[in-house]
Formats: sequence, structure tokens, C-alpha cells
Amino acid sequence: MATKKKVITKDDIVSIYMEEVLEKGQKPKSVYHFAKENDFTEAEFYSFFGTLEGLEKEIFRLFFENTVGLLHKNEEYQQYDMKNKMLSFYFTFFEVLTANRSYVLQTLKIDRNPLKNLVQLTTLRESFKDYVSEILTDDYRLEQEKFQKFQEKAIQESAWLQLMMTIKFWMEDESAGFEKTDIFIEKSVNASFELMNVAPMNHLIDFGKFLFKEKIHSR
Repeated sequence: MATKKKVITKDDIVSIYMEEVLEKGQKPKSVYHFAKENDFTEAEFYSFFGTLEGLEKEIFRLFFENTVGLLHKNEEYQQYDMKNKMLSFYFTFFEVLTANRSYVLQTLKIDRNPLKNLVQLTTLRESFKDYVSEILTDDYRLEQEKFQKFQEKAIQESAWLQLMMTIKFWMEDESAGFEKTDIFIEKSVNASFELMNVAPMNHLIDFGKFLFKEKIHSR
């Protein structure tokens, strides 16, 4: 009696891909080669991913998804203010990355062109920016509505830049338990929230409106 072939899942393909990259030190040449060498069909691959590049992006999105899932298991997390939610995200996200450090280091350095390596993070970037918008509170939002959309995009982009800087620091961190990265996270997040204090900006906008009105009335 023939043995029934195991149905391959999305998680199986992700695990096989990560293991192959680590063992061979390079990416598969094509979907055809990747599927053939690992005993599943191209059709099975394409039922989950459109390209190998899409699979690479999904792996980093899954790191993000796992992070958020862990955060929401903590009942206290929902009561945190924005800064503490961000700190919780950072510490949890880098725990997830550390659990997969060998893969992350290899795949983000695999191409000589750094920009090609960073393409893998495009889906993570969109997910992270959405997360920043979700936790953005009125404490850090300008009172003037017409400036809010511009402000939110600026916060998203600066938060993403900060995350990229932290990933780079973590990749180069040689301290035991990556304790220097923990210090970097705490100091950089605290500093960024100091810079995000919108009270001075609100005062400047009000002052500008006052001057504009005074100039109009004085004519």
C-alpha cells in the first residue's frame, strides 16, 4: 500500500526555506530547484507564495506577527501608554529576532548590495507603520487636524528609521545576551518620545496663527 504523501503547509515551506539558506549559505536558484530538492511541487509552493522574494518578505512579516501576538497575550499591555507599548514591542521583537539570529544575519548580508537585502523588509515596514498608527495616542497628536496626517506619516517614517538603526546595532552587538541592544532600545525610544512632545509645536502653530491674524488686521 502506497504511503500517503504529507500535505505541505505554509509553515513547512517557511521552515524548509530558512533551513536551506542556513545550511547552504545561499538562496535557492529558483522555485523549481527549491521545490524539487525538498520533495514538494511548484504548485504547492505557489498556493502560498508568488515568488521566492515574496517568501523572504513573509518571513520578516511573520517575525512581526509573532511579536504582536505575544504582546496581546499580556493583559497589562492594553493599559500601557504609547511609549511603553513601543518599548514592549522592541524588546519582544528583538527576542524573536534573536531566536532566529543566524537566519537574520545571513539573509540580511547575503547580497553584496545592501539595498537588495533590505527589499526583504518591505512587508515588515508596512506592518510596522500600521502598528505605529494603531498605538498613536492624542498625547502625541497635534491639535490642528490639517497637520495631523502629515504628522502621522512623519512619526511612522521616523519610527521605521529608528527600528532599522536598532536592527543594525543588534546585528553588530557582541555583548553577552545582547545587553547593549537592550540599553540602546531604552535610550533611543526614550529620546524619540522626548522629541515627539507636541506641546511646543502646538504653541508654535498657535503663535503663527496669531501673527497671521495680527498682520491681516493691521492692514
